[in-house]
Amino acid sequence: MIIITGASRGIGKYLFEEFQKSGEIVYGTYHTTSIDIDKKDYLMKVDISKYSDVDNWINKIKYHIKNTTLINCAGINYTAVAHKTHIDKWSEVINVNLIGTFNVIRVVLPIMREEGFGRIINMSSIVAQTLVPGTSAYAASKAGLWGLTKSIAAENAQKGITINNLNLGYYNLGMIEEVSDEYQDFLKKKIPTAEFGTPDNIFTAIKFLMTTDYINGTSINLNPGML
Repeated sequence: MIIITGASRGIGKYLFEEFQKSGEIVYGTYHTTSIDIDKKDYLMKVDISKYSDVDNWINKIKYHIKNTTLINCAGINYTAVAHKTHIDKWSEVINVNLIGTFNVIRVVLPIMREEGFGRIINMSSIVAQTLVPGTSAYAASKAGLWGLTKSIAAENAQKGITINNLNLGYYNLGMIEEVSDEYQDFLKKKIPTAEFGTPDNIFTAIKFLMTTDYINGTSINLNPGML
């Protein structure tokens, strides 16, 4: 079974649809994006920054949870230089990207531990590793996942559970759509292939992490040589 947060748009939506095509049972969340009516049985409106929302959602599907992979895609961005940030907007990014991710992991972990199996994959970002102005909130939220992942890996490895991050580079889907054409051209000049990635690379990496039990607590750089 696959659980995907942020499954109504961008990379989360792509993964949701690809796993469905491959015959997996897939449940996901959406929040502000509208969804197709034919997906309403598998997608639930959840504000992952609210623990009670997450707990209610997982309780509704917990009897379907078996051999589960949790993929944390839900995330938001806020661009502003640090000394001019709106503190509430800055905090909202942390609340969704970091605390929200933890909320979902916290609710799902006891079920995985009882079963003795689980795969957790978080979407981190190259932005946390590079000098990108205006991204202090986003970069901090994604860097926070690294420490979170290592701690949870140490606590749950003997229960058959692995947790890893994918540090995504720039892909032709998702938040890149919010970036101006001029800045996209600037980014491509820093990529050896001069092209953004295609999401099938993310899908392939996730399938690999689902099959191995000896990669744990890591952050894998899924980008074409930008670092």
